[in-house]
Amino acid sequence: MTATDFDSTTATQQLHLSPPRFPAHTPATAAGRARVALTRLWDRHGDQVGVMTRTMAGSPSVLDGYLELSRAMKCTALPRPLSEQISLSIQQHLDCALCLASRTTAAREAGLSDDDIALARSGTAIEPAAAALIAYANQVHRAPASVTSEQIDELRRLGHSDPQLLDVVALVELNHLTGAFNLVAGLLPEQDTAS
Repeated sequence: MTATDFDSTTATQQLHLSPPRFPAHTPATAAGRARVALTRLWDRHGDQVGVMTRTMAGSPSVLDGYLELSRAMKCTALPRPLSEQISLSIQQHLDCALCLASRTTAAREAGLSDDDIALARSGTAIEPAAAALIAYANQVHRAPASVTSEQIDELRRLGHSDPQLLDVVALVELNHLTGAFNLVAGLLPEQDTAS
């Protein structure tokens, strides 16, 4: 059986049958740069540091990269509700249950309705400009080489700035990193509790 023979439903169901594949760390168990980074997070958030971040501490490079990109995206030119809609759409495609749970909570906190959330998970939105940007994000995720100059011009015409269009690329990659990490590590929402 090859990786392409798996469908995401089967993979998600299999995750529920097995424990996480990598340990979640604390400042006491992390090593090197990961210990320093995790200690800083622990000082700010206590034992509420999420299971994904604690598991990423198994690789200082992964944890550093995630934290830097995550910090950078907190200053995105994208409005938070639109950022959450894009994240929901990408995570729906990846089928990451942990990410979908987290992004749904964040979307509600950003003021999105259940209808907005459902539309985002299906890759669209009520507002044409938001729907176009979500479609662009999905294209960046699935087939980035297929994005055309005409599409970029149309997104600009709809009111999206160049910083927003570029930020979408980074947001898509942040979502891909977190979704892929959680799926490979075997992390589920019910495992994301205080340690």
